[in-house]
Amino acid sequence: MPRWIKRWFGRVAEPKHLQTGRWGERRAVQFLRKKRYRIMGQRVRVGPRDELDIIAAHEKVLVFIEVKTRKNENFGRPFSAVGPKKRQHLSRAAVTYLKHKKIKPEYIRFDVVEVVGEPGGAPPEIRHIENAFPLDASYRLWW
Repeated sequence: MPRWIKRWFGRVAEPKHLQTGRWGERRAVQFLRKKRYRIMGQRVRVGPRDELDIIAAHEKVLVFIEVKTRKNENFGRPFSAVGPKKRQHLSRAAVTYLKHKKIKPEYIRFDVVEVVGEPGGAPPEIRHIENAFPLDASYRLWW
């Protein structure tokens, strides 16, 4: 959005679905910290189109975590939104992140955290799916 619009109209309210997504990411971080995950980054941009929701370390594993938040499960589980195309994007983002940071972890893993609920409602149901999918076959680690 152009700067003049922000100056003229003030701060533009974030759409409701984005607010819900950020709320879900905060709940996921709290949940992971209780499980002794060390959060290394949140909403990490690694390219013009790629973003990693959460990067965490757990024991000897570097974990790339996708958070999916839904108000309810009327249209299926949140995990079902992580299809082949999304997995490919996450794999590309992870490899780009590792190359940019020049780190070579012993192990990497892709997890999905499902958050079902909404701000101001009952406490959300949170499910952690460890090792949800492998690195996409079109990407390779160089070590």
